[in-house]
Amino acid sequence: MLVVCTGNICRSPMAEQLLRARLVELGIPAEVSSAGSRAMVGDAMTPEAAAVSRRHGGGDGAHVAQQLTEQLVSSADLVLTASREHRSAVVGLHPRAARYSYTLNQFARLLEPLDNEADGADGSLTGNDAQAASPMRLRALVTEVAATRGFSPPPAHPADDDIEDPYRRPAEVYDRVGDLVDNAVTTIADAFAAAIRRN
Repeated sequence: MLVVCTGNICRSPMAEQLLRARLVELGIPAEVSSAGSRAMVGDAMTPEAAAVSRRHGGGDGAHVAQQLTEQLVSSADLVLTASREHRSAVVGLHPRAARYSYTLNQFARLLEPLDNEADGADGSLTGNDAQAASPMRLRALVTEVAATRGFSPPPAHPADDDIEDPYRRPAEVYDRVGDLVDNAVTTIADAFAAAIRRN
């Protein structure tokens, strides 16, 4: 999985760290990385973003920004972006990514009906079973979301699918962004777990 924002020092590393942490908690093996459409290459996360990530359980905040490339996009099974603008940048680099790229909020919104359908799923996979089944079932889930994308109602306002940029803004903006990222990531991780439990 690849998460994308602009500088790769606030939103995308925060989402990367939180998503990785949630998946580890659920025992789901998945690779998560992040990049920026205009990355501040080599920079760490801003101190504010790192603090918000830690507060939500994202780890120690260690991060080095990297530039978004066609190779990163083409090698990902799923690309999650901070905004619609970033999704356009992703698709501009690799047009086939239109099938598997979404904003964070959009993907979480599209997963909710599927997650509700899976609420009755019983059983769970652990150890080697989870290692073997997870990639296949997660790819199937992304394909399922893509197939139903056109049938889902749009958000009340198109901008609701975006997460604002907190860079050089007050702490309360970072906190608001952190809450939005955490909510989206938790929905996504829970849906992945439900997909893996399906018979």
